[in-house]
Amino acid sequence: MSLTPPEVQRIRNDFPVLDERVGSSPLVYLDSGATSQKPVSVLEAEQDFYVRRNAAVHRGAHTLAVAATDAYEGARHRVATFVGADEDEIVWTKNATESLNLVAYALGNPGSPVNLGPGSEIVVTEMEHHANLVPWQQLAARTGAALRYVSLGEDGRLNAEDLDVVLGEKTAVFAFTHASNVLGTINDAADLAARARRVGALSVLDACQSVPHMPVDMHALGVDFAAFSSHKMLGPGGLGALYGTREALASLPPFLTGGSMIRTVTMVGSDFMDPPQRFEAGTQPIAQTVGLSAAADYLDETGMDRIHGWEQHLGARLVDGIQEIPGVRMIGPTEAADRLGLVSFDVDGVHAHDVGQFLDDRGVAVRVGHHCAQPLHRRYGLTATTRASAYLYNTEEEIDVFLGAVADVRRFFVGNVA
Repeated sequence: MSLTPPEVQRIRNDFPVLDERVGSSPLVYLDSGATSQKPVSVLEAEQDFYVRRNAAVHRGAHTLAVAATDAYEGARHRVATFVGADEDEIVWTKNATESLNLVAYALGNPGSPVNLGPGSEIVVTEMEHHANLVPWQQLAARTGAALRYVSLGEDGRLNAEDLDVVLGEKTAVFAFTHASNVLGTINDAADLAARARRVGALSVLDACQSVPHMPVDMHALGVDFAAFSSHKMLGPGGLGALYGTREALASLPPFLTGGSMIRTVTMVGSDFMDPPQRFEAGTQPIAQTVGLSAAADYLDETGMDRIHGWEQHLGARLVDGIQEIPGVRMIGPTEAADRLGLVSFDVDGVHAHDVGQFLDDRGVAVRVGHHCAQPLHRRYGLTATTRASAYLYNTEEEIDVFLGAVADVRRFFVGNVA
């Protein structure tokens, strides 16, 4: 089941920024993979908190503080429900990068549930965003554990034979993305988590590109930890979430310390709170959580299955259209099934930044560069690509405007081409 074009037009009315123009051209926003636009209901929810309930949470007994705390913890419950988790399994962070760093750093601290050191291994994949690669590189360097990776095939998918070779009895942690921000590939996260479990390893999921775009149930996936971001799913910036099973979070030592995460403090030691508060030191992003709760409401009311269906429809239009343009090379799976509604591509003889500027002159907003995935680009012999990423508010007509503009890129920069 999918959204319909008339429904998408009604959805667009909830996003005022989509009425903006770039010069004389209507804005065509195809950069939701980087950050999504926000509906009025999210903007109003965040403003309402500041207007009516602004106070510190978990620190005061007055009426306003109680209202703020209720809003903050209510948002935790709402977002947990959205991703198929229990409310004490959601930790608020400032972004998904911090969520992943939290797990990686804590696993290297005294009291860690895994024994990392020479002879143990941390496994990642070649398609990872830097946020799910660099922290594991640092953890390996700190502990002496070896860092190994599952390679990519020419089709933009993980090499299945690598999984059986790389994952083994030495694997302590397996970190992998649910969906690639460059290739659009959707991995079978439940299968990868099960593989980790069979060898006794913890699984850590980068869910930044899946939670906004498809139904996700953390309990059903069976992962130990997962990270996702508010700003990619219609919510405010400056907020991330870490999911961890009750057992996994309870086994982690603290990452950041200070106020809000302690029970008692003496001059010689401290006693820390249970998760999730154990990992939320300092002043919390309260209004942002309220905004994210409203975003979860909006997405649920629209229907995640229907959003995913519409994005797959747009994705097929993108994939088919981009492959028909001479001199343009798309990376990632060539079939639309089991992939996100995005395309990353290279235009022969034209740098990605020039492609992006050309498209911007026509009102089309896309992402250019290595998309925080340099090893992935290197795997395909590239240093940069141009990426167009769609969301629930994009239309078929916008995809066609984008494809028409890309078709003109080489003629503009290279001259007459076949």
